[in-house]
Amino acid sequence: MAITLKINGKNENVTAAEGTPLLWVLRDHLGMTGTKFGCGVAQCGACTVHVDGTPIRSCITAHEDVEDSDIVTIEGASGKVADAIRGAWEELAVPQCGYCQAGQIMSATALLVTNKSPSDDDIDAAMSGNICRCATYVRIRKAIKEAAKAVY
Repeated sequence: MAITLKINGKNENVTAAEGTPLLWVLRDHLGMTGTKFGCGVAQCGACTVHVDGTPIRSCITAHEDVEDSDIVTIEGASGKVADAIRGAWEELAVPQCGYCQAGQIMSATALLVTNKSPSDDDIDAAMSGNICRCATYVRIRKAIKEAAKAVY
């Protein structure tokens, strides 16, 4: 099945079997390997991308279901909020192994776009389902708060 997806502001022509998860279209068909495979059942968050500004799990989203949407991957995440998140992540040395970080950053960016001053509970709710095997949750929360201060 051939469709056009708008990814990171660019139209991408994709031919993939119906029902192919967006994750595999991104990674295998388009070579965008920043979005990671973690669990395949939307439980870990490593595959998080934005669809029309909302974080979704690309491992369970059929590519044809987002044909008329704006898709943003970690490679295309930009602007003052994404830059502040990345800066805080680096400053506070959030990643250890780094595997989950693309999904963490995508979820954190979506949070700060809609909530300029998130509480701990807001952060916990927005980041729930993003699993960090290295357990850097305290630094993730701190980085989100630092990024919020830097942006707002």
